[in-house]
Amino acid sequence: MVNHNGKITSQTNISIEQNRAFLYGDAVFETLKTLDGKVLFAEDHYFRLMSSMRILRMEIPVFFTQEYLEQQISSLLDTFEENHSSYRIRITCYRQSGGKYTPENRGIDYIITAEPLPNAAYAINNGHYEVEIFKDFHISKHLLSTLKTTNKLVSITAGIFAEENGYQNCLLINDDKNIVEATQSNIFLVKGNTVATPKSEDGCLNGIMRKQIIQLIEKSDNLTFEERSISPFELQKADELFLTNTIQGIQPITKYRKKEFQTNISTQLLGRLNAKIRFGL
Repeated sequence: MVNHNGKITSQTNISIEQNRAFLYGDAVFETLKTLDGKVLFAEDHYFRLMSSMRILRMEIPVFFTQEYLEQQISSLLDTFEENHSSYRIRITCYRQSGGKYTPENRGIDYIITAEPLPNAAYAINNGHYEVEIFKDFHISKHLLSTLKTTNKLVSITAGIFAEENGYQNCLLINDDKNIVEATQSNIFLVKGNTVATPKSEDGCLNGIMRKQIIQLIEKSDNLTFEERSISPFELQKADELFLTNTIQGIQPITKYRKKEFQTNISTQLLGRLNAKIRFGL
């Protein structure tokens, strides 16, 4: 079942021949995680979605409030015959049909989908996780690169490259050859007690989990945070590398080329993340 413009249905019957998300990638989306019926970091997701639509000059309906979207998610989850502790939710907002590159109108439609997740709380995965830098295409350093649009061809081709070459993920670089992110995650680098992540001006996604992890680092007594450009040459000198996104939480990188990494800080931060979710710590 899906939620299409507030209507729960098994088939949307959308005509892709006129759909601007299909024709031009004229859409943005949010991927959320629910836990025991509650959307995690709901306010952050909502404001990022609103900001993305405004940047793309989409007309946002007056009823499109945070409360409205949470209600629509809840209505969709109520259709599941078996209740699950956690779900992966995707909200896709796309401009209504009409026009070529320039739209005839700026109104939006939306689709909400849901699928159960195997784990309720975030869990660390210390299994083998090797990455390589993807060099065929680059991320551009501009505002659109920081949005979750439906144009993800760089990440898609990087994911195919990783699969074909036996890697678990690929790291994307920008036009300056600095590290930006992974195919579906932000990246953090640990050296000593300092944790760094690429700055948004380098083209990285404005990740919701990225924001949560930055806040946890800044509140830590034993860690220092830096937001800066990261050169590929720094990767093999790091003590740890880890990835973050809303669904996985934290994924440690265990190997990059000949360097194998610890997972101490990522494990520590994951414990704090779960405590924040459960107890507001």
